[in-house]
Amino acid sequence: QVQLVESGGGSVQAGGSLRLSCASSGDTYGGSAMAWFRQAPGKEREAVACIISRNTYYADSVQGRFTISQDNTKNTLILQMNTLRPEDTAMYYCAVRWFGGGWYNVASWRDWGRGTQVTVSS
Repeated sequence: QVQLVESGGGSVQAGGSLRLSCASSGDTYGGSAMAWFRQAPGKEREAVACIISRNTYYADSVQGRFTISQDNTKNTLILQMNTLRPEDTAMYYCAVRWFGGGWYNVASWRDWGRGTQVTVSS
């Protein structure tokens, strides 16, 4: 059974940085595909970034500000978030085991963590 535990969230001012981590255990298919999504209150969950077979993909809203990476074991997924904006405020979720299809689709991912809260104040 796959377990995902996110950490690193917190409250920062606009322009600040945070580093999120997602520790995984169980059969994640070798960590070949992992992703970050986020969900703000009253909004749908949206894609942030993913790694699929060592290729990285980003939502337009975070391109150039966020960096997704994995540790050498591929058991930990990292999201380095710089130049944070108030609109980045959301619960951030880690996802693994990609079914295929668009990486930005929530339905394309099998397993989810419980999330870590990021709050950016202006």
